[in-house]
Amino acid sequence: MNETNERDLSELDVVVVGGGAAGLSAALTLARARRTVLVIDSGEPRNAPAAGVHGLLGREGTPPGELLRTGREEVGRYGGPVVPDTVTRARREGGHFVVETASGRRHRARHLLVASGLVDELPAVPGLRERWGRDVLHCPYCHGWEVRDEPVGVLASGPAAVHQALLFRQWTPDVTLFLHTADDPDEEQWEQLAARGIAVVDGEVTGLAVEDDRLRGVRLASGRRVPVAALVVGPRFEARGDLLSGLGVATVEHPMGVGRYVECDARGATGVEGVWVAGNVSDLMASVAVAAASGAQAAMAINAELVAADTAAAVATHRSAARSPQAFGAAAEAAACERVLGERRHGLESVLGRDRRTAE
Repeated sequence: MNETNERDLSELDVVVVGGGAAGLSAALTLARARRTVLVIDSGEPRNAPAAGVHGLLGREGTPPGELLRTGREEVGRYGGPVVPDTVTRARREGGHFVVETASGRRHRARHLLVASGLVDELPAVPGLRERWGRDVLHCPYCHGWEVRDEPVGVLASGPAAVHQALLFRQWTPDVTLFLHTADDPDEEQWEQLAARGIAVVDGEVTGLAVEDDRLRGVRLASGRRVPVAALVVGPRFEARGDLLSGLGVATVEHPMGVGRYVECDARGATGVEGVWVAGNVSDLMASVAVAAASGAQAAMAINAELVAADTAAAVATHRSAARSPQAFGAAAEAAACERVLGERRHGLESVLGRDRRTAE
């Protein structure tokens, strides 16, 4: 960014933290609303390992990097810069927010939208991180079609393991639930698993069997190897909300026990005025499509609040001007009538014009 742009962006309507689907969607909506908006992106997309984005109408199967590149271009087309940087601090200063970055830049904005996403904390099994997003999976709607009819394992690492196994049974008849270190299913769950033909394997999982860069099986502490082509895990989701803590917005435990997130209302507004969230930071299970929608929704709500603030300021200025001595007199009244009433205005000029037209 050149010096002119840095100077132009010193006073902004909105700073968006995070350049994923939620942040870029919000920035696009705001830029099209003729708001000055800046996106600051640290370049750590959660779905980078995935081969494609799924369930996004019109862009099915698009590589994540390509989707983000296109999104950045679209935002830039409407005058919204996207800069590679990391936000290190955000604070309130008067009626604005001051955002500081790792590169030493500072930006002032009237509103702050945090769309920084989340971090997937995987179970402590060697090899999971290296295969994450490829054949170590968690979302059936993101990856189920790609592993259809393949042998799929589900690692019981959280309260939703049985639910995950039942979900993936929709895509393949060959599902195995590895109990790992989790408690046994309850009686109702045992019945559900049996009814759906889902195998259950006792014993701790100690590693993966990978051949030719493809997952071939799961290794147990007993030495047994169980063949699978994909392994489903239940990560703990941790919203990237550290930035918000300095503004009085804290992450809280999710009701389903799957991680921590930032609470907000249906529009994305937090409990702190002017601070907004969108995407996975506030919805731990949101897909790319849902995250993008939440960004657009938050942007529209932000713009509505900015319009209300701009209108209130204009009304205050108007009232102040009306009380000044210069506001009174024939010339001022005629100008005001012309601006507000147009041809419906009253006064001598209108009467004379009407009489002249009548005579003609």
